[in-house]
Amino acid sequence: MSDVRVIIQRDSEREERVVTTGTTAAELFAGERSVIAARVAGELKDLSYQVQDGETVEGVEISSEDGLNILRHSTAHVMAQAVQELFPEAKLGIGPPVRDGFYYDFDVEKPFTPEDLKAIEKKMQEIQKRGQRFSRRVVTDEAAREELADEPYKLELIGLKGSASHDDGADVEVGAGELTIYDNIDAKTGELCWKDLCRGPHLPTTRNIPAFKLMRNAAAYWRGSEKNPMLQRIYGTAWPSKEELKAHLEFLAEAEKRDHRKLGSELDLFSIPEQIGSGLAVFHPKGGIVRRVMEDYSRRRHEEEGYEFVYTPHATKGKLFETSGHLDWYADGMYPPMQLDEGVDYYLKPMNCPMHNLIFDARGRSYRELPLRLFEFGTVYRYEKSGVVHGLTRARGFTQDDAHIYCTREQMSEELDKTLTFVLNLLRDYGLTDFYLELSTKDPEKFVGSDEAWEEATETLRQVAEKQGLPLVPDPGGAAFYGPKISVQAKDAIGRTWQMSTIQLDFNLPERFDLEYTAADGTKTRPVMIHRALFGSIERFFAVLLEHYAGAFPAWLAPVQALGIPIGDAHVDHLEKFADAARKQGLRVEVDSSSDRMQKKIRNAQKQKVPFMVIAGDEDMANGAVSFRYRDGSQENGIPVDEAIAKIVKVVEDRAQV
Repeated sequence: MSDVRVIIQRDSEREERVVTTGTTAAELFAGERSVIAARVAGELKDLSYQVQDGETVEGVEISSEDGLNILRHSTAHVMAQAVQELFPEAKLGIGPPVRDGFYYDFDVEKPFTPEDLKAIEKKMQEIQKRGQRFSRRVVTDEAAREELADEPYKLELIGLKGSASHDDGADVEVGAGELTIYDNIDAKTGELCWKDLCRGPHLPTTRNIPAFKLMRNAAAYWRGSEKNPMLQRIYGTAWPSKEELKAHLEFLAEAEKRDHRKLGSELDLFSIPEQIGSGLAVFHPKGGIVRRVMEDYSRRRHEEEGYEFVYTPHATKGKLFETSGHLDWYADGMYPPMQLDEGVDYYLKPMNCPMHNLIFDARGRSYRELPLRLFEFGTVYRYEKSGVVHGLTRARGFTQDDAHIYCTREQMSEELDKTLTFVLNLLRDYGLTDFYLELSTKDPEKFVGSDEAWEEATETLRQVAEKQGLPLVPDPGGAAFYGPKISVQAKDAIGRTWQMSTIQLDFNLPERFDLEYTAADGTKTRPVMIHRALFGSIERFFAVLLEHYAGAFPAWLAPVQALGIPIGDAHVDHLEKFADAARKQGLRVEVDSSSDRMQKKIRNAQKQKVPFMVIAGDEDMANGAVSFRYRDGSQENGIPVDEAIAKIVKVVEDRAQV
């Protein structure tokens, strides 16, 4: 036995240790129960990995991002084993970890039922208690095909070795250069219980899975393509402790209450009719009010900041997107072309920037006009796959509050700084206050322009972002093909993060469109272009605010700001006069003069989340007053009518929540 020198890395501390040949990572971290895998030279390894001389080894904690992924992928294997023990005919698809959980796809004769999921979860608990070992085994392509001859989807994955996609989860199976199979081994007898094609790593044993729960099942196309067979997908979640699982389930219950699709129906705000199509919403009158108020306020603030409004059509000749590069880089996200005018391809536009470039280029421009800030509420169309369409947050037709700023190189930093400050302040006006920034940099496989231009643009954005004093998180490779991007990430009332506004710095599209302005010295000069979407899309922002406020919009956004509720029929006229006076002050007020009893009217108003319930009885009428009842059930009585209207006006003007 010879000695092996290794470095054990713990945060910033490094410990050199001499061990014998054959020592495993598990032995290096003996007694550290939270360590479930190792990172060696940047690669994740099972704890059974035998360390080599000179290697630096870092323990992977179960609660870290990598640790959670390993926990969840190991739990997905246990679920797949349970399914095949209960449904031997089931064929295996893919089972990757996803945010907060995992899924696994199966080809089965009929969809799983809720009773099936209960049985599968019970079987998983049995497997977990057995403490089966996850054992890695390298195999050749031929051996893998022989072993997995009865698994047609696994055979397809073997052919993808080294080129599997992260988008469909295939890289968890065959993402490395070699093929490996993980065996589940009985801890007592050493017998093989189950096996799966997988790159790993995994937990040491099934006993290392502290807490899990199956959530639901759904249909899903194999590898996300509608051309492929439809499989059954089971979703689950797994956590490092039962307490964390309980907290997650409580969070999901709260998120379900806030689901914008559910609230949109309950509050009669919008719908997505099947007759129109998936991802294409219609706004009802009440939703239309909220949307109009959002747009009107945004429009006014943009005018104050020197933006000029433009309008562009919904469709264009394909040549425009050839010039911009979108047909080279974005065609999969566009609706297919319509052939018109003797075979000319027309496309529904997926973005507005090429058309704004044509507005800039419609006549000669002088440096005196710059910065030129063009703004549009422009509706765009993107062909999202059916599996990712989700209410208003991932739609196929939506309206961007889209701006493109054309400026000189000298104006660039100041304009970016002003733009980011404007964006953050406007988001705060809508009630979002907890932010961090993300800097998306060049995708080395998907970009146009020179490395030098990208480096300058990226560094400029970095400096602008850092001036805000907010956390700045890198997003390597996340930029669009034409330039780097700052995105504003906002947390909502229950701690979920949403990507909101984006600011992109672009040296490339002005080049592709040959945009020029006349500089002070008379020379023709290329402008810098800043792409900026504040809401991202109005529909998505609407959904985020709806969930953030759980439908209880602040009064300035609420479809009905005050609802008059008479105690009896004799009090209706008094409230109608109140409503008339309030409307003259620009307020949205209605009176419930239905035959329902007062308590039912109050319950209905609470369900509709009306900010002010304005109640009137005999005493209120006699005193020229009304009483307020708020959404939380508290009450304020005997307020003179003029004072009551002024109070509602003040709350609306201050954009306050009540």
